[in-house]
Amino acid sequence: MKNQGAQIILALDVDTLEQAKHFVNKLYPKIKTFKVGSHLFTAFGPQIIRLLHQKGAEVFLDLKYFDIPNTVAKAVEAAVRQKVKMLTLHISGGKEMIKAAVTSAKAQAKAINVRRPLLIGVTVLTSSPAKSKEVLALAKQGVAYGLDGVVCSVHEAVSLRKKIKKNFIIITPGIRSRDSAKDDQKRTATVSQAVEAGSNFLVIGRPILKAANPLTKTEELLGDL
Repeated sequence: MKNQGAQIILALDVDTLEQAKHFVNKLYPKIKTFKVGSHLFTAFGPQIIRLLHQKGAEVFLDLKYFDIPNTVAKAVEAAVRQKVKMLTLHISGGKEMIKAAVTSAKAQAKAINVRRPLLIGVTVLTSSPAKSKEVLALAKQGVAYGLDGVVCSVHEAVSLRKKIKKNFIIITPGIRSRDSAKDDQKRTATVSQAVEAGSNFLVIGRPILKAANPLTKTEELLGDL
């Protein structure tokens, strides 16, 4: 899936439901999809997903499943019932785990007549240094095993677009405005760099969450798409 109008996803890396509501109310529908990671989901579970759906927003469930095939398949089945837009799993979990996830997602979506979530494979976390060959090898495996896309930094996105001939989605975290600190991310990029590299979805957290005016910062970042 080539870049046809990239979108920003806000990483809801906050501590409370009140903070989550604040940002969703302020930024939706400028931002239509919100990332729910392990921090927020561990604290509030499906409640945060219901909050987003009630607003009309879509959910990127970023729990990075990595376990034996049956366990991951059951987790994916549960995520389908939550009607999330996308979810993540580690490609390094291997062929059987990924195929079990893909099969489970398709079967459960058909059983309850909902849209199947996009299954996105994590290559190497952007907080870690990575060799492009390692990211490329994982991405090729994930796409071959049936995933809809991968998570990778801008620095690997260009290479993946050139070397993987199938259509697939690229989600890029570590997006910063030009004047932002990198925080704990090792491989960061601006919105413009990510779009040029071929990313479909850009995950942005702290540059918006910590901005003096989150809406103004969001509009500024959207203007770079």
